[in-house]
Amino acid sequence: TAPPPLHKVILLNDDFTPRDFVVRVLKAEFHMSEDQASHVMLTAHTKGSCVVGVFTREVAENKATNATEMARKEGYPLLFTTEPEE
Repeated sequence: TAPPPLHKVILLNDDFTPRDFVVRVLKAEFHMSEDQASHVMLTAHTKGSCVVGVFTREVAENKATNATEMARKEGYPLLFTTEPEE
């Protein structure tokens, strides 16, 4: 059997969500270290978006939804999306 197709979770930059909150979300939902989360946050900030991780579709969608909902609960427009890995 073939392995399941993988999907990328992508962090989209916005000009409103505080950087420390983005780092907190990355650490909580994606189990990143402080350094890893800071690097991902800064990459998204400078390039407009950044791949956070690659997972099976269900896991990627759950993580993107959970991370986005964490931001919404705090009133931030932070957005995580998913797309198939090519």
